[in-house]
Amino acid sequence: MEKVELTCVECPVGCQIEVTLEGGVAVSVAGNGCPRGKMYAENEVVCPKRVVTSTVKTTCGRPLPVKTNKPVKKSEMFAVMKIINGYTATVPVKIGDVLIEKIDGEADLVATDDIC
Repeated sequence: MEKVELTCVECPVGCQIEVTLEGGVAVSVAGNGCPRGKMYAENEVVCPKRVVTSTVKTTCGRPLPVKTNKPVKKSEMFAVMKIINGYTATVPVKIGDVLIEKIDGEADLVATDDIC
């Protein structure tokens, strides 16, 4: 059995959580103050994911803030950023517009601001 200690980032409390792994599977979680912390810890030690936030170029020259609408696997973040860095959005764009569908196979890249 392997024990992993981490700090929960689901809320400002920052619970210190200990996860026990057996064969790559979380078998117990201790120290979480809520169910969200338990889910975070189980996912973090098995397959960590993050929402990617960045900017893309636009045809008008102004950078457009964007993010993925779901977390992507941490191991896929560099591939996702390579796609983002090579993309140019055609204006106008409205907040919430999907710019790239399934950028990692699941999550969409969406605009987080309006630009004309």
